[in-house]
Amino acid sequence: MEVTNIEELKEIAHIARKNVIEEIYGAQSGHPGSSLSCIEILTTLYFNQMNINPREPKMQERDKLVLSKGHASPALYTILAQRGFFPQEELKNFRKLGSILQGHPDFRKVPGVDMSSGSLGQGMSSACGMAIACKLNKQQNRIYCIVGDGELEEGQIWEAAMTAAHYKLDNLCVIVDNNKLQIDGKIEDIMNPNPIDKKFASFGFVVLKADGHNIENLIQAFEKAKQIKNQPTVIIADTIKGKGVSYMEEKVEWHGKAPNSEEYKLAMEELN
Repeated sequence: MEVTNIEELKEIAHIARKNVIEEIYGAQSGHPGSSLSCIEILTTLYFNQMNINPREPKMQERDKLVLSKGHASPALYTILAQRGFFPQEELKNFRKLGSILQGHPDFRKVPGVDMSSGSLGQGMSSACGMAIACKLNKQQNRIYCIVGDGELEEGQIWEAAMTAAHYKLDNLCVIVDNNKLQIDGKIEDIMNPNPIDKKFASFGFVVLKADGHNIENLIQAFEKAKQIKNQPTVIIADTIKGKGVSYMEEKVEWHGKAPNSEEYKLAMEELN
């Protein structure tokens, strides 16, 4: 089911934002800022770009996604539920004891999750392995990997980048959720990864840029990435941490805390 109507995709993203707040408030635990910044990226991938089938989540020819910034799991879970991989009722069990929806995605438990993640820096290596396997098996699958901008401080990211360029992984598309904040503050104040574009280019990537909250812009970038041959691509998506909830936007303190009842009510009033 490919959704091409932009307004419909925007509505899917809008519902996802409300679900993220519901999940985190219900659990009184989670990462709202990081989840809200990648909503449009996930919406565009799962509803417009990726070859997937919720009725057959393990089909060989499917495109795959690694959410390397695994703490943004509430965003991934709602998109998977909305796409039909599991009932949306399950979102109420986020981070509850015995739930399949843990704080970080577990591919052994959650239909539609292609790789367990959460140890920052490791997801891109997994994505490279998937992309190499597809090449060896002569499969046309595309592999997507969403990384955080703060995550770029991990050395393993750049080892994976070398690997991707060396093996000419044109079936790999990395998306940097460039919301410019991490748990302790601004990325440039903690361990400055800028200029991100020039760094990836120097490692052999074709660098594309997009407004990470503009679905039309994202579609254009993903379509362009599909045309690249013999090189991996990276889309640097300019995003806002906490996007959609005014008191969370660009506030580092909302990296990893749940809203209280008053804050929850205010968020839902804004989103409704």
